[in-house]
Amino acid sequence: MFSTGVDVVGRPAREAVEPHSQEGLVYQVCRWCHTASFRKLLCPVCASSDLESAHSDGYGVVVRSSVVNRYSRVMRNESLVRFPEGFVYRCRIVGAAPHLVNVGDRVRPAGGRTSVAGEVVLELCDPPGSSGWY
Repeated sequence: MFSTGVDVVGRPAREAVEPHSQEGLVYQVCRWCHTASFRKLLCPVCASSDLESAHSDGYGVVVRSSVVNRYSRVMRNESLVRFPEGFVYRCRIVGAAPHLVNVGDRVRPAGGRTSVAGEVVLELCDPPGSSGWY
């Protein structure tokens, strides 16, 4: 059945607000092949539209990192992040200089930070300089 993402049947307003108060990400799992995906309308494997929402804690690992300077004068980091639930998504990493984000760095949701463009914003778990380099 077609889903607009808005639940209009039978839930009180306080239950609808509650999942957004938790930190993390909401992703989809296909009910047919159990493939995890993020922000998709169809399953990327079997093309089923029968997707179930699930909650992730939002922690992941950077698998590709690049510094971009398009559409603005400020450099920023865009990285591909692999989440333990099994999907990879392009995210913006904040809290460190864009060139200091490396492959293999662990990331977590940036508390209270959101992007105007709808990007997923994450921050480094171990910022550069805090690991005791002498």
